Amino acid sequence: MNVQDYVTALPDARREIAEKLVPLIEAVLPGKGAVWHGHPVWSLGPAPGKTPVCLIKAYSSYVTFALWRGQELADPRLTPAARQMAGVKIRTLADIDPDLITTWLTQAQALEA
Repeated sequence: MNVQDYVTALPDARREIAEKLVPLIEAVLPGKGAVWHGHPVWSLGPAPGKTPVCLIKAYSSYVTFALWRGQELADPRLTPAARQMAGVKIRTLADIDPDLITTWLTQAQALEA
């Protein structure tokens, strides 16, 4: 399974969210996405999950967009998660701010450089 297969298999509302997120992520991390541990992860290393930067993961009523070192961004809109991760729950297309997602991705990528 690849990222597109994952997205295509999602139910309507979550698929639409993922379809809007993936191009934003790919614009910053082109060709770095792979399905790892059952959901799409974008990494800078030589293999999926090596130096991971971000992920998307669909749940029953939302899609999580998370950054591996998101807590280091110190943005109160990002909810802290396990280890150094932080992210947001996206329930509708209106919850996606392309400029903010791009900014977070750029900052997260810089942490790994």
